[in-house]
Amino acid sequence: MKNKLRFLPILLCSTGALLAQTVAPAPSPAKSVQERLGYPASARLLIIHADDLGMNHSVNRATFEALEKGWITSASILVPCPWFPEVAKWAREHPDADVGIHQALNSEWTNLRWGPVSPNDKVASLLDADGYLPLETPAVAQNAKLPEVETELRAQIDRAKSAGIHLTHLDTHMAALFGSTDLYKLYQRMGYSYGLPILEEWEGTHGPISIAPPADEVLIQKVISINPGIEAKDWANWYEKQLAALGPGVYQIIVHLAYDDEEMRGATYDHPDWGAAWRQHDLDMVKSPEFQQFLKQQGFVLVGWRELAKALPKNYGK
Repeated sequence: MKNKLRFLPILLCSTGALLAQTVAPAPSPAKSVQERLGYPASARLLIIHADDLGMNHSVNRATFEALEKGWITSASILVPCPWFPEVAKWAREHPDADVGIHQALNSEWTNLRWGPVSPNDKVASLLDADGYLPLETPAVAQNAKLPEVETELRAQIDRAKSAGIHLTHLDTHMAALFGSTDLYKLYQRMGYSYGLPILEEWEGTHGPISIAPPADEVLIQKVISINPGIEAKDWANWYEKQLAALGPGVYQIIVHLAYDDEEMRGATYDHPDWGAAWRQHDLDMVKSPEFQQFLKQQGFVLVGWRELAKALPKNYGK
């Protein structure tokens, strides 16, 4: 009997160890992006972002003013465009500005065209008959060779870095890099290669339908961008309605800023959508005290891509 009692504690310890191995505690739920950044789970974080910086002087001066005055929190640069040098100068003077690369594979304006940063003979499949990047976005997926796309994307990023711009993120001009699975994979690879977050969300999906990006790399839950058909008098109300309906999470408004001046009207004369008046409406909206008060009343926390990048997984790009 004594021998049996002597072995009882050993048996209990062994049984406890076995139970500990077989009945492991349930894993804690993954933290949200806002929690990874130190905000409560209930927080609503918002990036107010302007596309097309570098397109022309009108876009530049409107976007510079909006960044400097805090009307927006982020912008992305069209590196191939003629007014890129002005952006580079401003960015060197404002090293803390939250700016990324609006990776461009098309050139959509009839009167304002641009070609690639790379030598034409290195990226021939990216060019139209006139030597510019194509007018229509679908032409990229139809004609561009992937190695040449990568050459051009790297050239744009490297040109900006060489100009002394402190980049915070990458996104895609007119969603050209969402045009096919292969283009999207290359887009991801650019983020990994340069250690920069990319905008994964487009029109309610994260990447092409056939690809589900790693959940911990998706930093933006939803992009809000106004579409044609909204009258100027309803512009701010449209944005406010979209924002008010959002629950906890991280969101991005994409605006297009410029002045409705002669330069902008000349560049976009046959494009009323996203043209001169459109961009003036966006500028008027982000600068309005009423809109800024709405954001405060709604409790939105304004952030930029530099802060958002801190939520990327530690093994991002490895």
